[in-house]
Amino acid sequence: MKKLDTAFYNRADVVKIAKELIGKVLVTQFGEVITSGRIVETEAYAGVIDRASHAFGDRRTNRTEVMYKPGGVAYVYLIYGIHHLFNVVTNKQDVPHAVLVRALDPIHGINAMLERTGKHRADYTLTKGPGNVSKALGIRTSHTGMSLLGGEIYIADDDFVTAKKDIIATPRIGVDYAGEDAKLPYRFNLKDNPYVSGKKGKLTS
Repeated sequence: MKKLDTAFYNRADVVKIAKELIGKVLVTQFGEVITSGRIVETEAYAGVIDRASHAFGDRRTNRTEVMYKPGGVAYVYLIYGIHHLFNVVTNKQDVPHAVLVRALDPIHGINAMLERTGKHRADYTLTKGPGNVSKALGIRTSHTGMSLLGGEIYIADDDFVTAKKDIIATPRIGVDYAGEDAKLPYRFNLKDNPYVSGKKGKLTS
């Protein structure tokens, strides 16, 4: 596998990056424990102009400041006090774009994932939904700001080929508060993959 480099993350089109992350492999290595899964669902968040983004209106807080770093670092935040959500920061310094990883198809370290999630058997809920992704891979808010170019958390290309016709674009999930921006087709998923959360939506070219 070839680790994605700075050039991949530092591009201006966060929607294109979110789409291109489909099929890539998210890997964590904490101590001796390695876990990984193929990314099958993502959502793009376009920063200051996107009402669904934490950085909408150039909102800079202790939590969102990491989004303003150059692309290629992790943004991990907590929702409902329990779910740690893993995002990939993209674009250049001071442009707060990010991609939420919503689902994985497990590849390596399933026993470790089961232990972390408290499950007794591997079913589709193991890495379906962003909270489960982070829990299974051991990602927590303490990892926010971590470089994705290092050895603990990174994304790699293993030459898996995803046909354009198999990538589906739909509106994002759970962002009704964003008004018209909630309708933007910024969520991507791999057609017919059982780990994808929510409704599959319509096929786009």
